[in-house]
Amino acid sequence: MDHSTSLLRLIFLTLGAALVLLVVRSAFRLPRDIDTTTSFFLDDDNSGCSRFAPWSCRRASGSGTEHRRKPRNPAHESDVPRHPLDPLTVTEINRAWELLHAYPPFASSPSSLLVHSLALDEPEKPVVLRWRKGVDPLPPRRAVAVVRFRGESHVLAVDLSDGNTDAVTPLPVPASGYPTMTMEEQSTLCFAPFSDPAFNASILGRGVRVSDVACLPISLGWYGPTEEGRRLIKVQCYSAEGTANFYMRPIEGLTVLVDMETREVVHVSDRGAGIPIPKAENTDYRHHGSQQQAGGFQMKDDVRAPSMEPAASGPGLEVEDGHTVRWGGWELHLKADARAGMVVSRARVRDPSTGQHRDVLYKGAASELFVPYMDPTEAWYFKTYMDAGEYGFGLQAMPLVPLNDCPRYARYLDGVFVAADGRPYVRENMICVFERYTGDVAWRHSESPITGMDIRESRPKVTLVARMAASVANYDYIMDWEFQMDGLIRIKVGLSGILMVKATPYAHMNQVRQNEDMHGTLLSENVIGVIHDHYVTFRLDMDVDGADNSFVRVEMARQETAPGESPRRSYLKATKHVARTEKDAQVRLKLYEPAEFHVVNPTKKTRVGNPVGYKVVPAGTAASLLDPEDPPQKRDMGDALQQERGMGRCLFVYQSKGEDTLATWSERNRPIENKDLVLWYTLGFHHIPCQEDFPIMPTVSSSFDLKPVNFFESNPVLKQRPTEENDLPVCAAAA
Repeated sequence: MDHSTSLLRLIFLTLGAALVLLVVRSAFRLPRDIDTTTSFFLDDDNSGCSRFAPWSCRRASGSGTEHRRKPRNPAHESDVPRHPLDPLTVTEINRAWELLHAYPPFASSPSSLLVHSLALDEPEKPVVLRWRKGVDPLPPRRAVAVVRFRGESHVLAVDLSDGNTDAVTPLPVPASGYPTMTMEEQSTLCFAPFSDPAFNASILGRGVRVSDVACLPISLGWYGPTEEGRRLIKVQCYSAEGTANFYMRPIEGLTVLVDMETREVVHVSDRGAGIPIPKAENTDYRHHGSQQQAGGFQMKDDVRAPSMEPAASGPGLEVEDGHTVRWGGWELHLKADARAGMVVSRARVRDPSTGQHRDVLYKGAASELFVPYMDPTEAWYFKTYMDAGEYGFGLQAMPLVPLNDCPRYARYLDGVFVAADGRPYVRENMICVFERYTGDVAWRHSESPITGMDIRESRPKVTLVARMAASVANYDYIMDWEFQMDGLIRIKVGLSGILMVKATPYAHMNQVRQNEDMHGTLLSENVIGVIHDHYVTFRLDMDVDGADNSFVRVEMARQETAPGESPRRSYLKATKHVARTEKDAQVRLKLYEPAEFHVVNPTKKTRVGNPVGYKVVPAGTAASLLDPEDPPQKRDMGDALQQERGMGRCLFVYQSKGEDTLATWSERNRPIENKDLVLWYTLGFHHIPCQEDFPIMPTVSSSFDLKPVNFFESNPVLKQRPTEENDLPVCAAAA
């Protein structure tokens, strides 16, 4: 292939990629006062990639399905904060940007200032707890900005009050690591390899057209001092020829190390010579694509998801001032966050015996998502992602699909985020909130005929769900916070999307050498699904009937009976241990050493003298098997369940060494009895891929509960009345 042909294809790639703007603008709604010219979307003249395009940069291609979108929500230009925890508004973001521009260290060259995050600096907890709507003014509004200026990171407090002449104050900067990548970086850095002759030669040598190449920016973790002192990223690429599912067509072994500041190619590693690129056949997952692929039984469309309307006399759902949600005795504050995704605050439940709302949870959110892949080879060892701290879990959230992600009657909340140039943009329909009834039973009892009593009592379980979904490149995470009328909170994580796969010469298992470690499963011809883990760590600031709580481990053990005491030889005994310090509260779950984990308020008692509380109820989970000194493990958050005081969240995760993790914070071993506590829970998954995960994975989920334990005087849904026939909606056929 001569150079003129290659140049011509590059020109066509650039022109084709510019068409991405027309597609991407339909997924993002920008406030009207923001410049929406083409130059706003492009970092430079030849990047050809939207600032807000998700991950890979290549030519736009249709999705194959068009979903009927809900009518657009009201514009956000006129939004004003109405609650101390409301996120920054468009006006406040613009104000903060003006103040940062005017800040003397940056004023000489505002164009060199890049915003990595800009979020509300939440008021101190006692201030929020004292605030009363309609009585008290909002506390002063402040923001925290993480920016880069001429190669240096800065953390700044920004006072948004009018007339403040000293509005910007520098804050301490972490000793190592770098801020979360911006969406612009994630989109444009994948073009950097095309400037390198060795990379282009490798692509052409594999017979791949440049116009078919799709690349991904991959965080490289931290593996020693040689990677310090500069922001680096690795880029790997795929062939998108013949399929929208380019993830299934990796250009194996080709890894490009790129300087994130200069976009210079530092090194090209090509270990994939002779490994074929998997075929495109049977990789499409879109409805029309999968139906058109040859072979196999064609499934009838005879099962549809019912979009059930809530009962007319049900508890109802109310969203007030954009963020305050009320339903079924619950009241909570809900908002989108660029890093955490979805944040639940001020969750309070009504006590049926008094009618008063009582505190349960001050704030809850995902703190980090750690995803290590179990392949130590050159092109894979560094794939140990921190999805929240490196990429921004909220930044990766996509608009939810009505009728499929959420039922017909769901309410939607938008996210307002900040681009690298400081301008706000809106992520529409990022969170949905809806009532759910799946046929489960809240409680029931029927009397046996031998009692002579004709009693059959049953109540349906109706719950409230707040949901978001993030697409972090190939993987999709569905995050649910479910609130039940009996006071239980269920936090559930669903995993779906597309596997990150490895190309291989093997087309059948009979070609694999005995005892060879493939680091995964052969899913299709020339495709290995690599073994990996997922660990989602949640930060839960519990306020059980007040801020000062204690952590109690209730251990269950076999108790032997004394000789002659009973025909029984043993029974189960529960023993309570109150954690005095942070280390006392560190827990590793063990199947044959069962325990319950209570957060109690020792100053509040039920009428019979039990301290009121909530307990953590684990479901299916997993623990890391990596060596504690393995660099990825050192960067991870640590224990599965832990109580501590303070925040303990690493601010600069990218290329961090692991010196600012939860394990480090808890080494101070502070006293925690009857204190304002934060509970950390890690929900884990081991994933050994199987053929059913190809070409796209059925959702697998796990969860944990926060369940009342002696919080109420009796069953809180005892007085819930049964559902009658006339409670149900009557659906008429469309005219």
